[in-house]
This record gives sequence, C-alpha cells and structure tokens, in this order.
Amino acid sequence: MIEKMNLVFLVAKESDRENTLCALQDLGILHVSEKRSADEAVSNRLENLQKLSSELNDYVTKDDKKPKVLDDEDFEKLFEDTNKALRRKAVLEESRTNKLAEIEKIKPWGNFEPDEVRKIASNGLDFHFYRLEKSEYKKLNGYEDLDYIKLDFVDKMYAVAVLGTMPSDIFAVEFSLPEKGVKKLQEEIKLCEEEISFIEKNLQAAARQLEDYKTQLLKTQNQLEYSAVSNTFDSGDGIIWIKGYIPLSETEKFIGCAKENGWAYQYETVEVDDGLVPTKVRYNKLTGLMKPIFDILGTVPGYGEYDISFWFLSFFTLFFAMIIGDAGYGVVFLIGSAIIVGKMKKFNNATLLLTVLSIATIIWGSVTGTWFGLESAMKVPLLRALVIPQFANYPQYFGVETASVQNSVMKLCFSIGVIQLSLACLMNIRRKITNKDLSLLSDLGWLIAICALYFMVLFLVINQPINIKAVGFATGAGFILVVLFGGMSPDKTFAQGLKAGLADIFTTFLNTISAFGNVMSYIRLFAVGMASVAIAQSFNDMASGFSGALVIVGAIIMIIGHLLNIVMGFLSVVVHGVRLNLLEFSGQLGMEWSGTAYEPFSKSTEIKK
Repeated sequence: MIEKMNLVFLVAKESDRENTLCALQDLGILHVSEKRSADEAVSNRLENLQKLSSELNDYVTKDDKKPKVLDDEDFEKLFEDTNKALRRKAVLEESRTNKLAEIEKIKPWGNFEPDEVRKIASNGLDFHFYRLEKSEYKKLNGYEDLDYIKLDFVDKMYAVAVLGTMPSDIFAVEFSLPEKGVKKLQEEIKLCEEEISFIEKNLQAAARQLEDYKTQLLKTQNQLEYSAVSNTFDSGDGIIWIKGYIPLSETEKFIGCAKENGWAYQYETVEVDDGLVPTKVRYNKLTGLMKPIFDILGTVPGYGEYDISFWFLSFFTLFFAMIIGDAGYGVVFLIGSAIIVGKMKKFNNATLLLTVLSIATIIWGSVTGTWFGLESAMKVPLLRALVIPQFANYPQYFGVETASVQNSVMKLCFSIGVIQLSLACLMNIRRKITNKDLSLLSDLGWLIAICALYFMVLFLVINQPINIKAVGFATGAGFILVVLFGGMSPDKTFAQGLKAGLADIFTTFLNTISAFGNVMSYIRLFAVGMASVAIAQSFNDMASGFSGALVIVGAIIMIIGHLLNIVMGFLSVVVHGVRLNLLEFSGQLGMEWSGTAYEPFSKSTEIKK
C-alpha cells in the first residue's frame, strides 16, 4: 500500500538551528523537499573514507586477534597515516614502473655505466651511439674520415659507436645516453620494493581497523545528511524555515515534536500530481517478498500510481517457474535456500522469495515432467503421475501429439497475458469509479478490445476457430469507447474530453495494434521455457556419449551445462519475466515508475551503498 502524505512547512528560530536539526533527525519522519548539497568538506571526507576503506579491503589478512576500538583522535591519526602510506606506495610503484621501463629500453645496449662513457667524453672522445639498417651501415665505409666502432646487434639492427656525429645523409636512430645504468636502476628498484613491502605491512595492520572505518563512514554519512538539510533551510529576519513531506499516519507525532520544540508549522494534504511527493510503500509479510527485487531494479511507483507488489509477486512467481521450467533446478534452488537460511539462522525476504520461487518451479516442472531435462525421469511412475499430459514435455509417454502440447502451452501463455492485462483494466476502472472519472469507459473499451484480440491471437497462432465477425465487432466497439472517453477527466467538461479523445484517434489506433502485440508477447514464456529444456537435453545428450573411464568427463559436461542453463534462465527471468510486469502490465495500468523513494531525515544505522 502507498501511504498518504502530508506537505508540512516548519518555522523555527535561527538561534535554534542546531537543536531543530537534531530534533528532526531524531524524529526521523520528515522527507526534505528539494534538498540542497552538503558542505564540500563533509562530502570530501565521505569520499576519502569510502575510497580508503575500499583500498584497505585488499590488505585484509586473517587475524583472530580482535583489534581495539579507536576513539576519534586515534582514528584521525590512523586515517592520516594510512593516506600518506597509500600515496607514498603509489609514488614508489610509479617510480618502479618507470625504472623497469628504462631498463627495458637500455638493456639491449648491454650492462654499462653511463658515467664512464661521460668520463671518456670529458677527455675529448665524444662518442654517439646509433642503430641503423644494413643498407645504411654499408654506407659508413664510404666515409674515410668517420671513426666508428661496430657493436653487437640491438633490436635486430646494426649498432655503432661514432666518434663525433653521424653524417646527415645516413639515416640512423641515435641512442640517448641514460642518466643511470641497468645495475644502478636495479638497485633502486630493489629499494623501492623493500619500502613497498614495509608499507604493505603497515597497511595490513591498518586493515585490521576496518570496523573503525565503517563506524566513521556511518558517522560521516549522517553528517552529510545533516549538512544537506541544514543548507536546505532558508533563513531571514532571525528565523529559518523548510518544507517537506511526512506520512499522514505520522502527523500527530510531528505535531507533538513541533509543540515540544516551539516550532511554528502548517500541514496540508498533497495533490496527487505534485511531482515532489515521495512514495512510501508499506509492505506486508507477503508483498515484502518483492522488496529485494524492487531494490535491485531501483523501481519506485509514483505517489499517485499503484502499489502492485502483490500482483507483481504473483505473476513474477508464475513467470519464473515457466521460464526456468525444470523441477530439478527448483530442487537445487530450494536446497540452496535451505543452506543460506541454515547459515543465517533465520529467514529474510530474499530467502523467502527464493523458497517461493523454488517451490513454484518444482510444481511447474512436475506438471510438464521436466527433471534436469532427462527423458528417463518419465520412466519413474511417481514423477510420471505428476504430469498433466496436455503440458508434457515428453508427450510420447502419454499418447499426446507434440503439436497439441505446444498449442496447449501457448494457449496458457496467452491466457495468462489476457488475465494480467484485463486485471490492469479492471484496476483502472475501480479507481476511476471512486474518483468519478468518466474515462473509466475507455478502460472498459480496452478490456473489451484486449479480450477480443486474445481470440484473434489464438486464431493466428494455434489455428483455433473463432467468430471473426464477433471479434472484429468487439475490437471496434472497444476502439470507439477509447476514442470517445479516453480524453475525459474530472477537471474537463464532456465536450472538452470528447475533443481530446478524438484528437488522439491515431494514437489510439496505434495503441490498439500495440495491445495486440502485448498479448502476443506472452508467447515468450513458452519460447524461453522450451529453449531451456532443449539446452538441458543437448548437454545431457553430449554427456551420455562418454562411457567407461570417460564417464567423469561426461559428468563434468553435464554439471557445467546445467549451471550455464541456470544462469541463462536467471537472465531470461530478468529480461522477460520482469519485463512483462514492468512494461506490458504496468503500461496497461498507465504506470511510469517515476516515483521518488521516501527517505526521511534520520540517523542511519547502515552504510548506504
């Protein structure tokens, strides 16, 4: 259920700013509207803490010894020292990388000391070093006054040391004399690595205090929120004021706090079309199972939209079972859920949802006779007895034709689609009756059109006989209702609504075609489910080809194949199962999922991601 909200305005004395902020934070129910940015110093500190704690995770070592809890002063010293250590390590690693690159550059020229070469040059023998191709090297013999010494090959090219400079008409690449030789660079690299090793030991010690970092992160996170709300207060003439939203059920609590702190306040009912109103969804034990999915997707219904948690859970469970489609996989999921619960010693929404999805998958897989894609499972009397022949993936065991089974499953998919889309129409009609909105007749039109298009889909896909005239008449009647009443609303006259509906006649025509596509799109449940079974069967066939000593190879192929199929199944659930709820169903409801989550100003007890 989406909780009703009140818009509140609060006024307090400027001199009581700190007390007001603390009281609001402790109250923990005010969602501040149009919140401003926090102070830069607090934002920077939070960013640095997050970065540092993330980097320290790489230095965590197993240590049974519990570190002592640091006070703020000791932590600041640790924080500063760790920052310096990480910066110093970065400098050393860059230096080491540069030195290694320098060694790679000069190594082909041999292990020499550049200082000795410079010493020779200071005595009047100014040597320059070059690399050149064979053809250019041969030209050197043509210069009688050119003194040079042939060296070993460098990078498959001739190398020479020339007293003076190379003639300009000979193409050669000069080797610039480095500051240090290979031996000196290697010594410096060793010193770098020794210092890096020392720093890493200190960082490992600092990583033992990660709990202190988490404590400071949480504290800074709350300071960030505090600073942002403080900056959101407007002020003038010795007073401060702010506006925000509170749940209707918390109004008395807010009034009590306001009176206790001497605030002036005003509250009023919000308009549904107020785009700033946050959405607070109140879940019950059943609908709360969907919260992990909504959190992952980051979807929040608008304040004036529907809470479809129950319907989302119901259809999502069905979609999940049909897409995964294998009772064996369902058993694996159920065992995994039991293991997680055993380790956690309790159920949470995520494990409960996994349990529900596992059971649904087992039921659907049993009905279709699918156990790890093994046809031999149908030779087990108990498993065969659970199958509904019209949905069997191995129809030969039940005297049913394959085409008949496929048509039955496709018809079921289309039936689920029309039920879900019709439900959306009925939900709209119910709400509009309450609001005395005449556009409910357009939703009735959509309901009629969708049901008619359902029969058209059955005719086109599985050749089910239908009364074409009746279907065409129903679709046309639905279309006319949508055109005539689609523009109606409580704030318009009948004439204005009729004009708006007629103006959108082409859009309505396109939407009618789209509605046909929406019903058709539920065939994805059949297609993806069949693909999953086919993949499982393929890996089983591959594995069955190995016998004797190679049976282990076959087992590995089967395990990897089924794991891959499970992963692909989960991806398909996200792509198809979630889509049918968030696009087809929600689209028919007119939902845009454009809501802002209700986030009251309060002291957080968990670090936000």
